[in-house]
Amino acid sequence: MLRFKVLTSVVPLLAAAVFARAEIGSVSHPCIALGDTSVELTSLFWTAGVHVAFTDDPARATVRVQITDDADAADFAVVDDGLDSEPDSCRANPSTRLVSIAAQPVDGGEVVYLSSEGPADYRIFVRSRTFSPREAAALIVGARGGHNRFQAASL
Repeated sequence: MLRFKVLTSVVPLLAAAVFARAEIGSVSHPCIALGDTSVELTSLFWTAGVHVAFTDDPARATVRVQITDDADAADFAVVDDGLDSEPDSCRANPSTRLVSIAAQPVDGGEVVYLSSEGPADYRIFVRSRTFSPREAAALIVGARGGHNRFQAASL
């Protein structure tokens, strides 16, 4: 009976360890390199230093991001051919900034309104197999720390 109790207590721990190792070891998270720093999306909420949430209400947004069809008009453009288009472009290092996409706004975190119209703090152009427009918006807002230019310009 004691062996059964030990087994039932160890199995969940082993499963959690395997899950954590698979998540931490995964390199498929969208990432951008900015000089010596890289900004990477993570699904491990507690490891992220920056939390970004999205809203459908522009009044609740702290940052507005517009999706544009013109790469020349964009502040941030992502164009790639797939997973291995730029190998080692985002190596993990001590200055890596981890960004998570939160389901709900986090105190002190940015709230992004993503749209193809209207005034915007940032304009993004995305043609990618690995990045969604939402992920690109989270990365640029996480990299820039928000800096709501639209609100400052309209005051």
